[in-house]
Amino acid sequence: MSVEFIGYVSHQESSEIRLPHGPAVNPPYIAAVAQAHEYGGFDRVLIAHSSASPDGFQIASFVAQQTKRLGILLAHRPGFVAPTLAARQLATLDHFSAGRAAVHIISGGDDVEQQRDGDFLTHDERYQRTDEYLDVVKRAWTSDTPFDHTGTYYHVVGHRSQVRPLQQPHLPVYFGGSSDAAIAIAGKHADVYALWGESLAQVAETIARVRAAAAVYGRDKHIRFSLSLRPIIAANEEDAWARADSILERAKEVVTRSPNFTRRPKDPQNIGSQRLLAEAAKGTIVDTRLWTGIAALTRAAGNSTALVGTPQQVTDALLEYRKLGVSTFLIRGFDPLEDALAYGRDLLPLVRAAVAQADAQVSSREVATA
Repeated sequence: MSVEFIGYVSHQESSEIRLPHGPAVNPPYIAAVAQAHEYGGFDRVLIAHSSASPDGFQIASFVAQQTKRLGILLAHRPGFVAPTLAARQLATLDHFSAGRAAVHIISGGDDVEQQRDGDFLTHDERYQRTDEYLDVVKRAWTSDTPFDHTGTYYHVVGHRSQVRPLQQPHLPVYFGGSSDAAIAIAGKHADVYALWGESLAQVAETIARVRAAAAVYGRDKHIRFSLSLRPIIAANEEDAWARADSILERAKEVVTRSPNFTRRPKDPQNIGSQRLLAEAAKGTIVDTRLWTGIAALTRAAGNSTALVGTPQQVTDALLEYRKLGVSTFLIRGFDPLEDALAYGRDLLPLVRAAVAQADAQVSSREVATA
């Protein structure tokens, strides 16, 4: 896949500029947003996870039933169900979605968030558990005979699953985490390593670190990279920056009132947020058009940096990341439904056309030098 676009489906309407609206599980809204992404040409949508959010497996199954082509990327925290059960749940989802499922492994970077669900392991222990967890999950997906497993966190005797993923050898495994412990495990297990929207220099540094970790297992040529951003686009650059200013002003009130942000610690523990805050400390604009205003306001509450400009300017910025090795872009807007449609209309076609042209030029050079 030369370029992949992942959107975002939440269980209710909310963002940094929208207070949570409607019931906690809002099926009409979920269906509308999923269908908007499918209509707009996205490849997948992320279904996120937190200690307070509704069950992602059921949302993922609902999204699969409401769409025909759209892939699903289900965020999943190891440690709260047995890995053999998770393997069957994910494989079953793959069947109900006709082979459209993928899993995004997030081990957890914040002790307080983990403890809300009863997990009191330390940060590095969580990643050690994730390593063992994925060993068992992948074995459950692929083993033709009953197997035993005895490890630090899991003990399994005679397991053999009746359900395998439709996708072979297994579902795509996306992986998040910026600490040394996370990158070491990503090198072993990730098909796609996910970064937040950092500067070109920081992204290049992280890609090199992950590839070095993957090389230990002979996987450095196979691992792909995803980058998460919040594009703010308009017909001209002046209007795009004006929209960014408006988003920041609206967010100042919402962030102080929304439970999605008031529960977050003032000083984030996870390395990914710390890295985004380091970017924000460099200034409101990093590189050419990476905007850090919302990251600074929310103390880097997840995917919070934006590329600001016209669709062509944002396309050009995305292509600079692609030159570093990024092949997947996880993008979502501050107006979730409206922005998904705008991206599908104005941004995705430009990026795909530019990528196809660049790939064709590379192929021509390779043929000429063969």
